[in-house]
Amino acid sequence: MLPVSRPSIGSEELEEVKKVFDTGWLGLGSTVFEFENAVKEYLGAKNVIAVNTGTTALHIALDAFGITEGDEVIVPSLTFCASIQVITALRAIPVFCEVDPDTLNIDINDLRKRITPKIKAIMPIHYCGNACDMDALMEIGKNHNIVIIEDAAHAFGSSYKGKKIGSFGDVTCFSFDPIKNITCGEGGAVALSDDDVAEEIRRKRILGIDKDTWHRYKNKRSWFYEVTTQGYRYHMSNINAAIGLAQLKKISVFIEKKRKIVATYNEGFRNLKGIKILNWNHDETVPFTYMIRVLDGRRGEMMDFLNEKGVGTGVHYIPNHLQPFFKPFSTPLPITEQVGEEILTLPLYYDMTENDIEFVIQSVRAFF
Repeated sequence: MLPVSRPSIGSEELEEVKKVFDTGWLGLGSTVFEFENAVKEYLGAKNVIAVNTGTTALHIALDAFGITEGDEVIVPSLTFCASIQVITALRAIPVFCEVDPDTLNIDINDLRKRITPKIKAIMPIHYCGNACDMDALMEIGKNHNIVIIEDAAHAFGSSYKGKKIGSFGDVTCFSFDPIKNITCGEGGAVALSDDDVAEEIRRKRILGIDKDTWHRYKNKRSWFYEVTTQGYRYHMSNINAAIGLAQLKKISVFIEKKRKIVATYNEGFRNLKGIKILNWNHDETVPFTYMIRVLDGRRGEMMDFLNEKGVGTGVHYIPNHLQPFFKPFSTPLPITEQVGEEILTLPLYYDMTENDIEFVIQSVRAFF
C-alpha cells in the first residue's frame, strides 16, 4: 500500500540527535536556538520562536496578540480542526467563511462580507502549500485594524510574489509534524516582525517565565526565575530541534522532488474527465499534499477502488462547520460543503519512486 504521506528521515537526523544526547541536555536549550536561527535565515524573518507543535504555534500567537473571550476570528471551515480548536480554547468565536473552489484557499470576497467590528483576527490557511492572496489580506487587516494570523502548516518554504511565507505580514505559524515539508518529529514555529510580541511569545512558551532570569536558556540550571505573564509549556526540545536542523539542510531536494511529482500528476490527469485539478503556482509553492476533486458523487467509490489497488487515499479535511463540537458556530457554506464531498488526497512524499508515481496515475485513470 502506497501511503498518502511519509517522512524522509535517515542517518543525518540520527547523528544530530546523538549530538544532543551527548550533551545530556534534552529540553529547551542551545540546539533550539540554533534551529530558530537557521529557520530565521532561511525565511528571511525578523523573529522565529520554536514551539512543540503547529497547533500551539497558532494558540500562542492568538493569545499574544490579545485574542480573548468574545472576540471573533474569521477562518475557513475547510482546514484541520486544530485551526478552530485554538480559537475556541481562548473562548473566542470562529466565524466560518468560504474557500475558492479552484485553490481551496480563503475566498476574499466572502471574507469581506463577514467583517464586523467584533472581528479581531483573520486566520487564512495556505492550502496544500499554495499561498493565499496576501496583498488583499494585508490590506483588509490594515484598513480594519485586524491582525492576520497565517496558518502556514502546509506552506513551509513556499513564497508569495518572491517573498517567503513567514518573512512578511503580521504573524505566520508553521508545523513540523512527521509529514510536513520538513519535520522535527513534532514541532512548530511562529515567525513575526514585532519584537515586543515576539518577546511575549518567548515568555509564554515556557510558562510565562522571563528569559532574562531563566538561566536554563544557557544550559545552566538556576533556582531563580520570574513569572511575568500567562504562559504554557509549549517550548520545543533540543531533540526535536536537532531533527529539524538535519531536515532543513535537505529542503531544497525535498522541494525539487515534490514539485516534480505534482507536475507529473497534473500532466497525467490533465484531460481526465470526472476529476478537477486544483490551480497550482508551481514556481512559488512547496507542495504539502496533492489533492483532486472527484466529481459526480464518486469519491467514495474511487477511494475503495484505489485502496484495493494499493494506493492510499485521504480526505483533507471534513469541513469544521459540520463538526458536532463547532455546531454553535455553524453557518451554511455551500461551496465548502460541495468541495468537502469531492476532495481526495493522493500519495505525495519525497521517497516516491518513478514507478510509484506512474502507478498512482494509472490507477486513477483505470477507475474511469
